[in-house]
Amino acid sequence: MEKKRVAVPLVCHGHSRPVVDLFYSPVTPDGFFLISASKDSNPMLRNGETGDWIGTFEGHKGAVWSCCLDTNALRAATGSADFTAKVWDALTGDELHSFEHKHIVRACAFSEDTHLLLTGGIEKILRIYDLNRPDAPPREVDKSPGSVRTVAWLHSDQTILSSCTDMGGVRLWDVRSGKIVQTLETKSSVTSAEVSQDGRYITTADGSTVKFWDANYFGLVKSYNMPCTVESASLEPKYGNKFIAGGEDMWIRVFDFHTGDEIACNKGHHGPVHCVRFSPGGESYASGSEDGTIRIWQTGPLTHDDTETLAANGSTGKVKVNAEEVSRKIEGFHIADEGKSIEKEEAGNE
Repeated sequence: MEKKRVAVPLVCHGHSRPVVDLFYSPVTPDGFFLISASKDSNPMLRNGETGDWIGTFEGHKGAVWSCCLDTNALRAATGSADFTAKVWDALTGDELHSFEHKHIVRACAFSEDTHLLLTGGIEKILRIYDLNRPDAPPREVDKSPGSVRTVAWLHSDQTILSSCTDMGGVRLWDVRSGKIVQTLETKSSVTSAEVSQDGRYITTADGSTVKFWDANYFGLVKSYNMPCTVESASLEPKYGNKFIAGGEDMWIRVFDFHTGDEIACNKGHHGPVHCVRFSPGGESYASGSEDGTIRIWQTGPLTHDDTETLAANGSTGKVKVNAEEVSRKIEGFHIADEGKSIEKEEAGNE
């Protein structure tokens, strides 16, 4: 075994107040991008791979709580304490639309087909704006039982999910009927809900647990207790074999998805971690903190060179990586490994 290396992240400065939300675009012909929301009211766009600053979206007059990019990374959306959700041109930084609300907008999300924007906040109303008809009044979905904290789309934009600041659970709404069709029960308020890239899982963080739910049948697949209160969690998108979590102890921890064992612990932030997200290819992940910085960490045990080879060729370039690939493939075939094969089979069948 090689000696355990200390992870050295890319540190992205620029925000003057806490970073409260992060969002990676899918991979586009121009690479992939990372947008950050901060209480300094200035969301920022960065190169997702290098962390280099591309631009700042200027126009909000209050803390920005939520940010997202559309599928092509051509537009950005932000939700703010200034009672607006704004849509921006991600190439020029120009404000395209500003949607007035009656209270703080806490969450926003583009639909997969990029035509709709979903917002939620302290008003307890989920609104769907048609971006092809931005002047038309939004569609209001049945009243949320509490102040909205997170929103997301799933099932090819047929379902939306939301969680509340002041109560547990994740509610799933049928977009056509506007009614709640399912509630995923949690003890504490869900501070982070992420739909996995392949659409199989919903990853939630509530209190000091991270849970994985079947996104199609809504059963609880895994639930792991964390060492501290966690605010955010994210599942590795490519192989789905590990997840990250961050919270009030300032550390970013990496865990094995199948066993819940801690694989790595990254220290570097000087304040609680508000958000963690994997990049679309899983080769790195970003964390945003109360300390105002974003840190981008390479996914171990790939070294930076290996990651570049992988990214450049789309295939593996080093023996070490090949060995890892092979072991991952073997895991996928449920080959017995110290009696864990049954658990893997169950995970595979869900």
